[in-house]
Amino acid sequence: MPREIRLNAFDMATVGHIQQGLWAHPRDRSAEYHRLDHWTGLAHLLERGLFDGLFLADVLGIYDVLGGSADAAIRHGVQVPLLDPALLVPAMAAATRHLGFGITANLSYEAPYLFARRMSTLDHLTGGRIGWNIVTGYLDSAARAMGLDRQMAHDDRYDMADEYMEVVYRLWEESWDGDAVREDRASGVYADPARVRRIRHEGRQYRLDAHHLCAPSPQRTPVLYQAGASARGQVFAATHAECVFLNGGPPAEVAKQVAALRALTERPIRVFVGATLVLGAAEAQARDKLEEYRRHASAEGALAHAAASLGIDFDRYGLDEPIASGSGNAIQSNVAAMTRAGGGVLTKRALLDRFILGSRQVPWVGTPATLAERLIAYAEETGCDGFNLSRTVIPECLEEVVELLVPELQARGAYKTGYAPGTYREKLFGGGPLLAPPHPAALRRAV
Repeated sequence: MPREIRLNAFDMATVGHIQQGLWAHPRDRSAEYHRLDHWTGLAHLLERGLFDGLFLADVLGIYDVLGGSADAAIRHGVQVPLLDPALLVPAMAAATRHLGFGITANLSYEAPYLFARRMSTLDHLTGGRIGWNIVTGYLDSAARAMGLDRQMAHDDRYDMADEYMEVVYRLWEESWDGDAVREDRASGVYADPARVRRIRHEGRQYRLDAHHLCAPSPQRTPVLYQAGASARGQVFAATHAECVFLNGGPPAEVAKQVAALRALTERPIRVFVGATLVLGAAEAQARDKLEEYRRHASAEGALAHAAASLGIDFDRYGLDEPIASGSGNAIQSNVAAMTRAGGGVLTKRALLDRFILGSRQVPWVGTPATLAERLIAYAEETGCDGFNLSRTVIPECLEEVVELLVPELQARGAYKTGYAPGTYREKLFGGGPLLAPPHPAALRRAV
Protein backbone atom coordinates (compact mmCIF):
# COMPACT_ATOMS: atom_id res chain seq x y z
CA MET A 1 0.00 0.00 0.00
CA PRO A 2 1.29 3.51 -0.77
CA ARG A 3 1.72 5.97 2.06
CA GLU A 4 -1.29 8.15 2.83
CA ILE A 5 -0.97 11.51 1.14
CA ARG A 6 -2.13 14.59 3.02
CA LEU A 7 -3.21 17.81 1.35
CA ASN A 8 -3.24 21.42 2.45
CA ALA A 9 -4.58 24.30 0.41
CA PHE A 10 -1.97 27.04 0.31
CA ASP A 11 -3.58 30.45 0.05
CA MET A 12 -3.37 34.06 1.18
CA ALA A 13 -5.91 36.79 1.87
CA THR A 14 -4.97 38.73 -1.25
CA VAL A 15 -5.42 38.65 -5.03
CA GLY A 16 -1.92 37.48 -5.95
CA HIS A 17 -0.32 34.81 -3.76
CA ILE A 18 2.16 32.50 -5.55
CA GLN A 19 1.04 32.54 -9.20
CA GLN A 20 1.26 36.21 -10.08
CA GLY A 21 -1.19 37.67 -12.59
CA LEU A 22 -3.77 34.88 -12.59
CA TRP A 23 -6.26 37.10 -10.77
CA ALA A 24 -6.88 38.62 -14.23
CA HIS A 25 -8.18 35.33 -15.63
CA PRO A 26 -11.91 35.74 -16.39
CA ARG A 27 -12.89 32.71 -14.27
CA ASP A 28 -10.75 33.62 -11.28
CA ARG A 29 -12.48 34.85 -8.13
CA SER A 30 -9.49 35.73 -5.96
CA ALA A 31 -10.50 39.42 -6.13
CA GLU A 32 -13.30 38.42 -3.72
CA TYR A 33 -10.65 37.88 -1.02
CA HIS A 34 -12.28 40.61 1.12
CA ARG A 35 -15.65 38.84 1.27
CA LEU A 36 -16.33 36.46 4.13
CA ASP A 37 -18.45 34.14 1.98
CA HIS A 38 -15.41 33.65 -0.27
CA TRP A 39 -13.57 32.08 2.67
CA THR A 40 -16.45 30.11 4.15
CA GLY A 41 -17.16 28.70 0.69
CA LEU A 42 -13.51 27.71 0.33
CA ALA A 43 -13.57 26.03 3.75
CA HIS A 44 -16.67 24.02 2.78
CA LEU A 45 -14.97 22.89 -0.43
CA LEU A 46 -11.78 21.81 1.32
CA GLU A 47 -13.63 19.88 4.00
CA ARG A 48 -15.61 18.08 1.30
CA GLY A 49 -12.25 17.08 -0.18
CA LEU A 50 -10.96 15.86 3.21
CA PHE A 51 -8.06 18.33 3.16
CA ASP A 52 -6.10 18.35 6.39
CA GLY A 53 -5.84 22.10 6.44
CA LEU A 54 -6.02 25.51 4.87
CA PHE A 55 -2.63 27.10 5.27
CA LEU A 56 -2.77 30.89 5.08
CA ALA A 57 0.43 32.69 4.23
CA ASP A 58 1.07 36.24 5.37
CA VAL A 59 3.72 38.89 5.10
CA LEU A 60 4.35 42.22 6.80
CA GLY A 61 5.63 44.97 4.58
CA ILE A 62 5.53 45.32 0.82
CA TYR A 63 7.68 43.97 -2.00
CA ASP A 64 9.86 46.94 -2.89
CA VAL A 65 13.19 45.34 -3.83
CA LEU A 66 12.66 45.24 -7.61
CA GLY A 67 13.89 48.59 -8.89
CA GLY A 68 13.89 49.88 -5.31
CA SER A 69 10.15 50.54 -5.58
CA ALA A 70 6.83 48.95 -4.62
CA ASP A 71 5.29 49.99 -7.96
CA ALA A 72 5.48 46.56 -9.63
CA ALA A 73 3.99 44.81 -6.60
CA ILE A 74 1.14 47.30 -6.35
CA ARG A 75 0.49 47.33 -10.10
CA HIS A 76 0.20 43.54 -10.33
CA GLY A 77 -1.38 42.79 -6.95
CA VAL A 78 1.65 40.90 -5.64
CA GLN A 79 0.48 40.07 -2.11
CA VAL A 80 -0.96 43.56 -1.75
CA PRO A 81 -3.57 44.58 -0.70
CA LEU A 82 -3.51 41.99 2.07
CA LEU A 83 -5.84 41.13 4.97
CA ASP A 84 -4.96 39.73 8.40
CA PRO A 85 -5.42 35.93 8.08
CA ALA A 86 -6.24 35.39 11.76
CA LEU A 87 -9.50 37.30 11.43
CA LEU A 88 -10.80 34.92 8.75
CA VAL A 89 -10.48 31.77 10.82
CA PRO A 90 -13.44 31.92 13.25
CA ALA A 91 -15.98 32.26 10.43
CA MET A 92 -14.45 29.34 8.53
CA ALA A 93 -14.30 27.27 11.69
CA ALA A 94 -18.00 27.91 12.33
CA ALA A 95 -18.75 26.69 8.80
CA THR A 96 -16.81 23.40 9.20
CA ARG A 97 -16.21 20.61 11.70
CA HIS A 98 -12.83 19.08 10.82
CA LEU A 99 -10.72 21.38 8.64
CA GLY A 100 -7.55 22.68 10.28
CA PHE A 101 -6.30 26.24 9.90
CA GLY A 102 -2.63 27.14 9.82
CA ILE A 103 -1.96 30.86 9.92
CA THR A 104 1.32 32.62 9.37
CA ALA A 105 2.30 35.10 12.08
CA ASN A 106 5.57 37.02 12.30
CA LEU A 107 7.00 36.89 15.82
CA SER A 108 9.54 39.66 15.21
CA TYR A 109 7.14 42.53 15.75
CA GLU A 110 4.63 41.42 18.39
CA ALA A 111 4.99 40.89 22.12
CA PRO A 112 4.70 37.19 23.01
CA TYR A 113 2.12 37.99 25.71
CA LEU A 114 -0.34 39.44 23.18
CA PHE A 115 0.33 36.77 20.58
CA ALA A 116 -0.13 33.92 23.06
CA ARG A 117 -3.60 35.23 23.92
CA ARG A 118 -4.61 35.49 20.25
CA MET A 119 -3.62 31.91 19.52
CA SER A 120 -5.30 30.58 22.65
CA THR A 121 -8.43 32.46 21.62
CA LEU A 122 -8.35 30.92 18.15
CA ASP A 123 -7.74 27.47 19.56
CA HIS A 124 -10.80 27.86 21.81
CA LEU A 125 -13.02 29.24 19.05
CA THR A 126 -12.04 26.53 16.54
CA GLY A 127 -12.35 23.68 19.03
CA GLY A 128 -8.65 22.89 18.74
CA ARG A 129 -8.14 23.32 15.00
CA ILE A 130 -5.56 26.10 14.89
CA GLY A 131 -1.94 25.96 13.79
CA TRP A 132 0.80 28.56 13.63
CA ASN A 133 3.38 28.91 10.87
CA ILE A 134 6.33 30.41 12.74
CA VAL A 135 8.12 33.09 10.74
CA THR A 136 10.57 35.83 11.60
CA GLY A 137 10.10 37.86 8.42
CA TYR A 138 12.45 38.66 5.58
CA LEU A 139 11.49 42.14 4.38
CA ASP A 140 13.28 45.34 5.32
CA SER A 141 10.05 47.14 4.38
CA ALA A 142 8.36 45.36 7.31
CA ALA A 143 11.11 46.48 9.67
CA ARG A 144 10.75 50.07 8.49
CA ALA A 145 6.98 49.84 8.99
CA MET A 146 7.72 48.95 12.61
CA GLY A 147 10.03 51.91 13.12
CA LEU A 148 13.35 50.13 12.52
CA ASP A 149 16.00 50.79 9.90
CA ARG A 150 16.24 47.19 8.75
CA GLN A 151 15.49 43.67 9.87
CA MET A 152 17.81 41.61 12.04
CA ALA A 153 20.42 39.36 10.45
CA HIS A 154 19.12 35.95 9.35
CA ASP A 155 20.59 33.79 12.12
CA ASP A 156 19.97 36.45 14.78
CA ARG A 157 16.27 36.27 13.93
CA TYR A 158 16.30 32.58 14.75
CA ASP A 159 18.09 33.24 18.05
CA MET A 160 15.34 35.71 18.92
CA ALA A 161 12.73 33.18 17.83
CA ASP A 162 14.10 30.52 20.16
CA GLU A 163 13.61 32.84 23.12
CA TYR A 164 10.16 33.87 21.87
CA MET A 165 9.13 30.23 21.76
CA GLU A 166 10.30 29.70 25.32
CA VAL A 167 8.06 32.55 26.49
CA VAL A 168 4.93 31.48 24.64
CA TYR A 169 5.39 27.85 25.71
CA ARG A 170 5.45 28.96 29.30
CA LEU A 171 2.29 31.02 28.85
CA TRP A 172 0.40 28.26 27.03
CA GLU A 173 1.62 25.29 29.04
CA GLU A 174 2.81 26.45 32.46
CA SER A 175 0.62 29.34 33.58
CA TRP A 176 -2.64 27.41 34.06
CA ASP A 177 -2.94 23.86 35.33
CA GLY A 178 -5.34 21.64 33.46
CA ASP A 179 -7.69 21.50 36.46
CA ALA A 180 -7.47 25.20 37.39
CA VAL A 181 -10.94 26.00 36.07
CA ARG A 182 -13.47 24.58 38.56
CA GLU A 183 -16.65 26.39 37.46
CA ASP A 184 -18.16 25.51 40.83
CA ARG A 185 -21.50 27.31 41.00
CA ALA A 186 -22.24 26.17 44.54
CA SER A 187 -19.11 27.74 46.01
CA GLY A 188 -18.90 30.59 43.54
CA VAL A 189 -15.33 29.63 42.61
CA TYR A 190 -14.68 29.76 38.90
CA ALA A 191 -10.92 29.08 38.95
CA ASP A 192 -8.51 28.05 41.70
CA PRO A 193 -5.82 30.73 42.17
CA ALA A 194 -3.47 28.08 43.54
CA ARG A 195 -3.54 26.38 40.13
CA VAL A 196 -2.74 29.53 38.13
CA ARG A 197 0.82 30.84 38.24
CA ARG A 198 2.60 34.00 37.22
CA ILE A 199 5.21 33.57 34.48
CA ARG A 200 8.44 35.48 35.02
CA HIS A 201 11.01 35.66 32.26
CA GLU A 202 14.19 37.75 32.04
CA GLY A 203 15.96 37.19 28.76
CA ARG A 204 18.09 38.87 26.16
CA GLN A 205 15.13 39.94 24.02
CA TYR A 206 12.06 39.65 26.26
CA ARG A 207 10.98 40.41 29.78
CA LEU A 208 7.71 39.16 31.22
CA ASP A 209 5.93 39.10 34.56
CA ALA A 210 2.33 38.05 33.95
CA HIS A 211 -0.35 35.40 34.12
CA HIS A 212 -1.62 34.07 30.80
CA LEU A 213 -5.05 35.61 30.25
CA CYS A 214 -6.58 32.46 28.73
CA ALA A 215 -7.52 29.22 30.40
CA PRO A 216 -6.03 26.14 28.70
CA SER A 217 -7.37 25.68 25.17
CA PRO A 218 -7.97 22.25 23.62
CA GLN A 219 -4.43 22.00 22.24
CA ARG A 220 -2.77 24.56 24.56
CA THR A 221 0.08 25.07 22.08
CA PRO A 222 -1.18 25.34 18.47
CA VAL A 223 0.07 22.90 15.86
CA LEU A 224 3.46 24.31 14.93
CA TYR A 225 4.51 24.79 11.31
CA GLN A 226 7.83 26.08 10.02
CA ALA A 227 9.41 26.50 6.62
CA GLY A 228 13.05 27.18 7.43
CA ALA A 229 15.34 25.18 5.15
CA SER A 230 18.67 26.94 5.80
CA ALA A 231 21.08 25.20 8.19
CA ARG A 232 19.93 27.44 11.07
CA GLY A 233 16.31 27.07 10.00
CA GLN A 234 16.55 23.27 10.04
CA VAL A 235 17.86 23.30 13.59
CA PHE A 236 14.99 25.57 14.62
CA ALA A 237 12.47 23.34 12.84
CA ALA A 238 13.87 20.19 14.43
CA THR A 239 13.55 21.82 17.85
CA HIS A 240 10.07 23.30 17.52
CA ALA A 241 8.12 22.33 14.39
CA GLU A 242 5.58 19.55 14.03
CA CYS A 243 5.01 20.21 10.32
CA VAL A 244 7.62 21.53 7.91
CA PHE A 245 7.07 23.03 4.46
CA LEU A 246 9.64 22.51 1.73
CA ASN A 247 9.96 23.93 -1.76
CA GLY A 248 9.38 21.37 -4.46
CA GLY A 249 12.24 20.17 -6.61
CA PRO A 250 13.91 17.03 -7.93
CA PRO A 251 12.86 14.10 -5.72
CA ALA A 252 16.45 13.13 -4.88
CA GLU A 253 17.19 16.61 -3.52
CA VAL A 254 13.97 16.78 -1.52
CA ALA A 255 14.63 13.29 -0.12
CA LYS A 256 17.98 14.51 1.20
CA GLN A 257 16.32 17.50 2.86
CA VAL A 258 13.66 15.31 4.45
CA ALA A 259 16.21 12.80 5.71
CA ALA A 260 18.49 15.54 7.08
CA LEU A 261 15.60 17.17 8.92
CA ARG A 262 14.36 13.95 10.49
CA ALA A 263 17.89 13.01 11.53
CA LEU A 264 17.96 16.11 13.75
CA THR A 265 15.05 15.06 15.99
CA GLU A 266 13.45 12.03 17.59
CA ARG A 267 9.97 13.53 17.25
CA PRO A 268 7.62 12.73 14.37
CA ILE A 269 7.53 15.55 11.82
CA ARG A 270 5.09 15.86 8.94
CA VAL A 271 6.71 17.23 5.78
CA PHE A 272 4.65 19.02 3.14
CA VAL A 273 6.06 19.94 -0.27
CA GLY A 274 4.80 22.87 -2.32
CA ALA A 275 3.08 21.96 -5.59
CA THR A 276 1.01 23.60 -8.32
CA LEU A 277 -1.35 21.33 -10.27
CA VAL A 278 -3.09 21.86 -13.60
CA LEU A 279 -5.61 19.11 -14.34
CA GLY A 280 -7.42 18.12 -17.52
CA ALA A 281 -9.64 15.22 -18.55
CA ALA A 282 -6.99 14.30 -21.13
CA GLU A 283 -3.30 15.20 -21.34
CA ALA A 284 -3.93 17.51 -24.29
CA GLN A 285 -6.69 19.29 -22.41
CA ALA A 286 -4.40 19.79 -19.42
CA ARG A 287 -1.70 21.28 -21.65
CA ASP A 288 -4.26 23.55 -23.31
CA LYS A 289 -5.42 24.75 -19.92
CA LEU A 290 -1.84 25.48 -18.91
CA GLU A 291 -1.40 27.65 -22.00
CA GLU A 292 -4.70 29.40 -21.31
CA TYR A 293 -3.60 30.17 -17.75
CA ARG A 294 -0.17 31.20 -18.94
CA ARG A 295 -1.57 34.00 -21.07
CA HIS A 296 -2.60 35.78 -17.87
CA ALA A 297 0.62 35.25 -15.87
CA SER A 298 2.64 38.34 -14.97
CA ALA A 299 6.40 38.14 -15.50
CA GLU A 300 6.95 41.52 -13.82
CA GLY A 301 4.81 40.49 -10.88
CA ALA A 302 6.78 37.27 -10.56
CA LEU A 303 10.06 39.23 -10.64
CA ALA A 304 8.77 41.58 -7.92
CA HIS A 305 7.89 38.62 -5.72
CA ALA A 306 11.14 36.79 -6.40
CA ALA A 307 13.26 39.92 -5.88
CA ALA A 308 11.88 40.36 -2.38
CA SER A 309 12.05 36.74 -1.29
CA LEU A 310 15.54 36.29 -2.73
CA GLY A 311 16.75 39.71 -1.62
CA ILE A 312 18.00 40.56 -5.14
CA ASP A 313 17.10 43.54 -7.34
CA PHE A 314 16.88 41.95 -10.78
CA ASP A 315 16.60 45.35 -12.46
CA ARG A 316 20.34 45.69 -11.94
CA TYR A 317 21.12 42.73 -14.18
CA GLY A 318 20.91 41.98 -17.87
CA LEU A 319 19.02 38.90 -19.06
CA ASP A 320 22.09 36.65 -19.21
CA GLU A 321 24.28 38.34 -16.64
CA PRO A 322 25.15 36.01 -13.73
CA ILE A 323 23.38 37.15 -10.57
CA ALA A 324 25.41 37.24 -7.39
CA SER A 325 23.20 35.33 -4.95
CA GLY A 326 25.60 35.32 -1.99
CA SER A 327 24.26 34.85 1.54
CA GLY A 328 21.64 37.54 1.71
CA ASN A 329 19.28 38.42 4.49
CA ALA A 330 16.10 37.17 2.81
CA ILE A 331 14.91 33.56 2.41
CA GLN A 332 18.17 31.71 1.94
CA SER A 333 16.53 28.40 0.98
CA ASN A 334 14.80 30.13 -1.96
CA VAL A 335 18.12 31.50 -3.19
CA ALA A 336 19.72 28.06 -2.95
CA ALA A 337 16.78 26.36 -4.70
CA MET A 338 16.76 28.79 -7.61
CA THR A 339 20.55 28.61 -8.01
CA ARG A 340 20.38 24.80 -8.12
CA ALA A 341 17.56 24.96 -10.68
CA GLY A 342 19.72 27.17 -12.88
CA GLY A 343 22.54 24.63 -12.85
CA GLY A 344 24.59 26.61 -10.36
CA VAL A 345 24.32 29.93 -12.21
CA LEU A 346 21.39 32.24 -11.58
CA THR A 347 20.34 34.57 -14.41
CA LYS A 348 17.22 36.61 -15.04
CA ARG A 349 16.52 34.69 -18.25
CA ALA A 350 16.65 31.39 -16.35
CA LEU A 351 14.21 32.80 -13.82
CA LEU A 352 11.81 34.05 -16.49
CA ASP A 353 11.93 30.67 -18.22
CA ARG A 354 10.72 29.09 -14.98
CA PHE A 355 7.97 31.66 -14.40
CA ILE A 356 5.47 29.58 -16.36
CA LEU A 357 2.48 30.71 -14.29
CA GLY A 358 3.97 33.81 -12.73
CA SER A 359 5.94 32.05 -10.03
CA ARG A 360 9.12 30.08 -9.44
CA GLN A 361 7.01 26.93 -8.88
CA VAL A 362 6.89 24.85 -12.07
CA PRO A 363 3.38 23.36 -12.42
CA TRP A 364 2.60 19.66 -12.64
CA VAL A 365 0.29 19.13 -15.61
CA GLY A 366 -1.80 16.07 -16.46
CA THR A 367 -4.95 14.06 -15.98
CA PRO A 368 -6.24 13.21 -12.50
CA ALA A 369 -4.94 9.67 -12.96
CA THR A 370 -1.43 10.66 -14.06
CA LEU A 371 -1.11 13.32 -11.37
CA ALA A 372 -2.33 10.88 -8.71
CA GLU A 373 0.41 8.47 -9.77
CA ARG A 374 2.97 11.26 -9.79
CA LEU A 375 2.06 12.49 -6.31
CA ILE A 376 2.21 8.95 -4.94
CA ALA A 377 5.59 8.29 -6.55
CA TYR A 378 6.99 11.61 -5.35
CA ALA A 379 5.88 10.95 -1.77
CA GLU A 380 7.40 7.47 -1.83
CA GLU A 381 10.70 8.68 -3.26
CA THR A 382 11.11 11.72 -1.03
CA GLY A 383 9.55 10.53 2.23
CA CYS A 384 7.27 13.56 2.38
CA ASP A 385 3.82 13.25 3.94
CA GLY A 386 1.85 15.47 1.61
CA PHE A 387 1.58 18.60 -0.46
CA ASN A 388 0.73 22.26 -0.10
CA LEU A 389 -1.34 23.04 -3.19
CA SER A 390 -1.06 26.68 -4.26
CA ARG A 391 -3.95 28.13 -6.20
CA THR A 392 -3.95 28.95 -9.88
CA VAL A 393 -7.45 29.96 -11.00
CA ILE A 394 -9.71 29.87 -7.96
CA PRO A 395 -12.01 28.07 -7.21
CA GLU A 396 -11.80 25.74 -10.22
CA CYS A 397 -8.28 24.56 -9.42
CA LEU A 398 -9.39 23.24 -6.03
CA GLU A 399 -12.79 22.04 -7.23
CA GLU A 400 -10.95 19.81 -9.73
CA VAL A 401 -8.70 18.43 -6.99
CA VAL A 402 -11.70 17.64 -4.77
CA GLU A 403 -13.93 16.21 -7.50
CA LEU A 404 -11.35 14.49 -9.75
CA LEU A 405 -7.95 14.01 -8.09
CA VAL A 406 -9.03 12.95 -4.60
CA PRO A 407 -11.11 10.00 -5.92
CA GLU A 408 -8.11 8.82 -7.95
CA LEU A 409 -5.91 8.92 -4.85
CA GLN A 410 -8.56 7.11 -2.82
CA ALA A 411 -8.91 4.42 -5.48
CA ARG A 412 -5.18 3.73 -5.08
CA GLY A 413 -5.41 3.57 -1.27
CA ALA A 414 -3.34 6.73 -0.93
CA TYR A 415 -5.91 9.12 0.58
CA LYS A 416 -8.25 8.96 3.53
CA THR A 417 -11.98 8.36 3.09
CA GLY A 418 -12.97 10.21 6.26
CA TYR A 419 -11.58 12.44 8.98
CA ALA A 420 -10.19 11.05 12.21
CA PRO A 421 -11.84 12.48 15.34
CA GLY A 422 -10.26 15.09 17.56
CA THR A 423 -8.21 18.23 17.29
CA TYR A 424 -5.95 19.31 14.44
CA ARG A 425 -2.98 17.69 16.19
CA GLU A 426 -4.88 14.44 16.75
CA LYS A 427 -5.91 14.30 13.10
CA LEU A 428 -2.33 14.82 11.96
CA PHE A 429 -0.52 12.58 14.43
CA GLY A 430 -2.98 10.50 16.41
CA GLY A 431 -2.45 10.38 20.17
CA GLY A 432 -3.78 13.18 22.33
CA PRO A 433 -4.49 16.86 21.72
CA LEU A 434 -1.41 18.13 23.58
CA LEU A 435 2.23 18.11 22.58
CA ALA A 436 4.12 15.20 24.07
CA PRO A 437 7.71 14.98 25.35
CA PRO A 438 10.42 15.49 24.25
CA HIS A 439 8.95 18.62 22.64
CA PRO A 440 10.11 21.65 24.68
CA ALA A 441 6.53 22.90 25.07
CA ALA A 442 5.47 19.65 26.72
CA LEU A 443 8.37 19.92 29.14
CA ARG A 444 6.94 23.25 30.35
CA ARG A 445 3.55 21.78 31.25
CA ALA A 446 2.94 21.69 34.98
CA VAL A 447 -0.19 19.47 35.08
